[in-house]
Amino acid sequence: MQQTAIVGNDRTITGQIYTGNLSARMQHPDGRPFHTFRTYTAIVEGNRLTFDGCRFENTAGPGKTAGQALALYVDGDEIRFENCHITGHQDTLFLAPLPPFEYEHDGFIGPGYDKPRTMRQVYFHNCLIEGGIDFIFGGASAVFEECEFRSVEPGFVFAPCTPEGEMGFVARRCRFTAAEGVPEASCYLGRPWREYAAVALYDCEIGAHIHPEGWHDWDKTEARKTVRFSESGSFGPGACMKCRPEWVSVR
Repeated sequence: MQQTAIVGNDRTITGQIYTGNLSARMQHPDGRPFHTFRTYTAIVEGNRLTFDGCRFENTAGPGKTAGQALALYVDGDEIRFENCHITGHQDTLFLAPLPPFEYEHDGFIGPGYDKPRTMRQVYFHNCLIEGGIDFIFGGASAVFEECEFRSVEPGFVFAPCTPEGEMGFVARRCRFTAAEGVPEASCYLGRPWREYAAVALYDCEIGAHIHPEGWHDWDKTEARKTVRFSESGSFGPGACMKCRPEWVSVR
């Protein structure tokens, strides 16, 4: 499936549909697997772009069989998404920058491999974002307002790699929902891809598919000292504030 690069500044793109089916386990023309960051359906590399009513999808399938499969790779600054639908399974939406170094050889192979780790600002309003495992991830400063995060399989919504001192991901008045058949308590709000991961939720509705603990440390006990995961005003069947880990801030 052909990939799409969206470049240029100060443009509004309305109603476009971008569809792909590449996955990390497929063979790339260079003889190596695609790995995560070469699977994108669309990559945004311009600045000050607005997408309104667009759809980005990767149809490779569930994470257990397809592995990572990006629908959208955002590596531009001051990007705005209004009324968009971003759908996939594992690693649906990547918000650059990458972390400074990779854990495994060729782990970051792709368009951002040799780029400077430049901070990005991204805004989402009234968007539906679907996925399973770590389906919103990366190091950008991103604000989500009145969005829906729909889990389509057991997994994790956010997996940030926030650089030390940066804002991370912020969700305001959003809904965490699940597709039909996703079991109760089988998903988590987030886990830290890297040590200073940051996610803040404000007045969000949390569905029953979210585990009572809400957050996972990815078995990185040292990361508990540096992550900034917080909730304020959460409500709904998955909003068990007394069940959250002691290293998560709740009020």
